[in-house]
Amino acid sequence: MKIKIADLEFEPLISEKLIVERTKAIGQQLNADYQNSIPVFVGVLNGSFLFIADLIKQIEGPCEIAFTKLASYYGGTTSKLKIRDDIDLIMDIKDRDVVIIEDIVDTGNTLHYLIDKLKQRNPSSIAVCSLLLKPAALLSPIEELKYVGFEIENEFVVGYGLDYQEMGRNLRDIYKKV
Repeated sequence: MKIKIADLEFEPLISEKLIVERTKAIGQQLNADYQNSIPVFVGVLNGSFLFIADLIKQIEGPCEIAFTKLASYYGGTTSKLKIRDDIDLIMDIKDRDVVIIEDIVDTGNTLHYLIDKLKQRNPSSIAVCSLLLKPAALLSPIEELKYVGFEIENEFVVGYGLDYQEMGRNLRDIYKKV
């Protein structure tokens, strides 16, 4: 079933059921990897808010949650490759295990920016968990990218936190532009 958001049409790509299943599996991986730690999960707003909310429910041990807000799309369908840093992380992460939670990694530009910024604060470790990855769009490898929900083609997507012109975040499924 196609849907329309603003001036674009989208068709289903990943169902809510698959997202729920994959989120549970990633949660199990995180539980195993951080069983002897109290990790800080850093959500990258706005897109990651649904994913981090569902993912954090899967975490069995103690953890902390913080947010930062970065943007590279500014309402369009392609990355501008210039990072807008709207909200900085305000907690001390020195000597902490940090897991960055992203909605999508495409060029990797935003993620490289954030990782470099957080490394200056001397955490024990940094790992990245992203719901979606577009391998064909990635400009350079990201060593810290340890957890990926789904690899997708280099297509524009909305739903489950991802938007087009700030709309579509509330959709339960993920849709691709037609």
